[in-house]
Amino acid sequence: MQAESNAMKKLVVPAFLLFFLTFSHGLKAQFLMDMVDTTKELGKKAYSALSNYNHIRISGYLQPEFQVASEKGIPTYAGGDFAPNSDNRFTLRRGRIRFDYGLTDAQNRNRLQFVFQFDGSERGVFIRDFWGRYWENKWELLAFTSGMFARPFGFEVNLSSSDRESPERGRMSQILMKSERDLGFMASLENRRKGRRGKFYRFDIGVFNGQGLNAPGEFDSYKDIIAQLVIRPQAIGEKITAGGGVSVLHGGLAQNAGYSYRLSKTAGTSIFVKDSLNSPPGAKLPRQYYGANSQWKFRSSWGFTEIRAEYWRGTQTGSELDSETPSSISTANTPLYVRPFDGAFFYFLQHIINTNNQFILKFDWYDPNTAVKGTTIGSPGTNFTEGDIKYSTLGIGFQHFINENFKLLMYYDFITNEQTSLPGYTDDRSDNLLTIRAQFRF
Repeated sequence: MQAESNAMKKLVVPAFLLFFLTFSHGLKAQFLMDMVDTTKELGKKAYSALSNYNHIRISGYLQPEFQVASEKGIPTYAGGDFAPNSDNRFTLRRGRIRFDYGLTDAQNRNRLQFVFQFDGSERGVFIRDFWGRYWENKWELLAFTSGMFARPFGFEVNLSSSDRESPERGRMSQILMKSERDLGFMASLENRRKGRRGKFYRFDIGVFNGQGLNAPGEFDSYKDIIAQLVIRPQAIGEKITAGGGVSVLHGGLAQNAGYSYRLSKTAGTSIFVKDSLNSPPGAKLPRQYYGANSQWKFRSSWGFTEIRAEYWRGTQTGSELDSETPSSISTANTPLYVRPFDGAFFYFLQHIINTNNQFILKFDWYDPNTAVKGTTIGSPGTNFTEGDIKYSTLGIGFQHFINENFKLLMYYDFITNEQTSLPGYTDDRSDNLLTIRAQFRF
């Protein structure tokens, strides 16, 4: 315990020293699949750039960072697990280059968009976006998107990594929607005509493979249907804006084991029970998510105070040791486990003195199995594993925009796991993390 306390001091002290020496600046957030609104100045500038360069625009950002962990070899959702003998590292978290090709009609209305984005780092080069979108301009209501693009679910999933205040998305979204993208088709309903009511609503509905970038391709016949209703930020009086949305995902996974494990109560205690009646080979096991989010922004003499809240719950099918969506179809020797889950993300963002300085406070949790708690996990007579443990993360950070193209971020994650009866998880594990990042953007 003394060694852990010393390690914590070594991290916290320099973290808070640097905390008060860094600054931030707020910019308009970018969302992965937002449609360009050419009736507004930002949209006009974007398409003006496309026109000036033969309809092509190139953009990108780079995120080199230094991380210090509380112990060597910790597992983490902040850029991948540490090597067994390492507790600090330099890494290139993201290196994105994006190519946009866009066309407008004679009235400067969106007509066609094509996007290709890849991510390069010391780990290799990977495709992140590869999609096309077509707008109909007779009614100015519909748009159709196909290819590899961000799933239309929730707020944090769709907030670009270049604009998100925390270094990473929450543990829940990384597990349930790894890499955020998937292959599929989406229809969007949004009023784009000037002077018509209802311009602050958008409805998206899409059909996707379901595995996303977690797998090299579709491996069963089941698809995810995802829908969301977005309410864009609207002014409430002179100093308050508010927005939000609701989302739903209905999908499933095929399994070949001839049985799965589902929860059942025995003598008042929940345990996993082998179920062969409802799980013949090829049966569809559920992935069903429901989410709601809200964002509130308050203007002050310093800039803005912003509060965000997002909550998910539903049913997830995963493996015995992990609730992550499997990357391949199960075999006869690997049955799948069906669990009820919930989780949430909360942000408190505060400009300090002016819009160049922003304090970041984030709290999120992910409970992969809401039917079991604490020391019941791993207790005699049960069959729960580390895949059923709840995690909570408190993040504290501060960021500074040197200018529109360069910002500095420092962020400290306090990660807490549920205390269970499983060996290695009877107490909170030492897996806190300090991240110091620079972002270059063009």
